Amino acid sequence: MKKIFNAQSLMWFIFLSFAGSIAFTIVRIILAPSVAPSSESTIRVKSDYVLMLVQCFLGLLAMLIPGMLRRMIRLDIPSVMIIAYAVFLYCAIYLGEVRDFYHTIPYWDTILHTFSGAALGALGFSLVSILNKSDLVVFSLSPVFMALFAFGFAVSLGVLWEIYEYSVDALLKTNAQKYALKSGQLLVGQAALSDTMKDLIVDAIGALTMAVIGFISMKYKKGWLHRFQLTHVNEKTDT
Repeated sequence: MKKIFNAQSLMWFIFLSFAGSIAFTIVRIILAPSVAPSSESTIRVKSDYVLMLVQCFLGLLAMLIPGMLRRMIRLDIPSVMIIAYAVFLYCAIYLGEVRDFYHTIPYWDTILHTFSGAALGALGFSLVSILNKSDLVVFSLSPVFMALFAFGFAVSLGVLWEIYEYSVDALLKTNAQKYALKSGQLLVGQAALSDTMKDLIVDAIGALTMAVIGFISMKYKKGWLHRFQLTHVNEKTDT
């Protein structure tokens, strides 16, 4: 059973889910109306499927990142982190966009952003721990600095994601920032900004939570974050 249900098989399942969704989305872009009929204001239109297509392509590219990190900078990523990463992509892209959980499941987007903030914080700890152990760094990085770096790393990537959503909406006329209702009605004032600001706030909360947990873990050298660290792949494994 362990040979069937492992990180690699999970990655392949999610990869195929994205690939199948791309084929489905291309067909729907051709068939879907440009504007929803007044009698069916909640129907998906072309711009919805364009956003779905972009997200699925990004999902496919994101699936390749762990392997690229291993080959390019020789990082060995624990299976637990790979599984958490893959499940997050599946929940955010396939369930969120393709299956429309963002509109049908309350707080789905908020939950995912909080989780991503915490996960990116953990990744920040793992990356800086490599510098802490590297011969290239001639000083030891304190747990306080590692916590600050992890927090800043996670929040910065959250900001970059919101910039991506803004850019996609501006270029492709999509609704990634949720500045309009599903019916197409435009929100105004603070309501139009609420989705972006909510995402940034929960990103920061998740990152701060992980920064505090990570600080305690590194300070007292115990806990799960202290045990699960990225490491350089041993040169001998490739020979």
